[in-house]
Amino acid sequence: MIDVTLTLNGTPRTVSVEPRETLSDLVRNRCDMTGTHVGCDHGACGACTVHLDGMPVRSCIVLAATCDGREVRTIEATRKDETFGVIRRHFHEKHALQCGFCTLGMLMMAADIIARHPTPSEDQIRNALSGQVCRCTGYMGIVAAIASAAEELRGA
Repeated sequence: MIDVTLTLNGTPRTVSVEPRETLSDLVRNRCDMTGTHVGCDHGACGACTVHLDGMPVRSCIVLAATCDGREVRTIEATRKDETFGVIRRHFHEKHALQCGFCTLGMLMMAADIIARHPTPSEDQIRNALSGQVCRCTGYMGIVAAIASAAEELRGA
């Protein structure tokens, strides 16, 4: 076992992990942050997207042992975040979700897209979402939701 000290959703935590344990296993199974969904277990679907030191990562392919001293933010940390509130509302209004399995990873990615591109073009949104898989929506609503959330957040 390896002791890992990280900041999870603003709270310092020390957890003993197996060398092969993933970040998604750590947050879901040891820290009860079940909003981090695991869809493919090899980084292809994006359902497990979390922010690691402010950057979106696929937590199912990040080894927990490499997170010592780092900051992890899961969807649970966004409940009272005003930016995420705007993004969630636009996902609802633009019908950007159906079954909901991918939604939490999509929201984490959407926040990153808007942070990097305050006025994102459709191509920028689609390019940034290229690693996020949704089997239900066809992405039209997701792209529209991100664009309209970005517009509101920049005060346009």
